[in-house]
Amino acid sequence: MTCVDRRDIGLLLIRLGVGGPMFAHGTQKLFGWFGGSGVKGTAKFMEEHGYKPGKLSAVAAGIAEAGGGTLLGLGLATPAGGAAAAAGMAGAAAVHTSHGFFGYADGYELNTIYGVAAAGLALIGPGRVSLDHVCGYRLDRPWMAPAALAAAAALTGVVVGARQAQLRASRSASEERG
Repeated sequence: MTCVDRRDIGLLLIRLGVGGPMFAHGTQKLFGWFGGSGVKGTAKFMEEHGYKPGKLSAVAAGIAEAGGGTLLGLGLATPAGGAAAAAGMAGAAAVHTSHGFFGYADGYELNTIYGVAAAGLALIGPGRVSLDHVCGYRLDRPWMAPAALAAAAALTGVVVGARQAQLRASRSASEERG
C-alpha cells in the first residue's frame, strides 16, 4: 500500500482550489446557479464580446469550466480536465485583454492563474488522493497530457482567432458607417 504524502495533499488542495471555482463558474453559464445568467444570458454576453454563435459559445464555455473543474476536483481523467479548464480560461482571458493584466482593472490575471494551474495539473497529475489513482491511472496515461493540451490549444486558437476576426470585421463596419 502506498502512503499519502504531503505532495498528494498539496495536489488535492490545488485540484479543489482550481476545480471547485471552475465548476461554479461553469454552472453559472449552464444553469444560472450561484447568481449566474444561464445559457441565455451567457449567450448574449458571448455575442457582445465577439464569440458567435453565442449559444454554442456559452454551452462550450460552460462545459469546459464545469466539466473540466469537476474532473480536476475529482482527479479523474486529469489530462482532459486540465486541458478543458485551461482552454476555457484562455477563451475567457481573451475577453479581458483590453483591460490589461491585473484583476483589479478587470484584466485577465485570474483567468491566467486558473488556466496555468489547470494545465500544470494536467501535466503533473492528480496525486494519490484521486479517482485516477483508484482507477489505476487508466484515464491519465503519460501520452494523454500532451495530446489533450495540444488539442485544447489548437481548438482554442481557432475559436479565439475567429473571435478576433469577428471583432475586426465589426470595427471595420463601424468605422465605415461612422
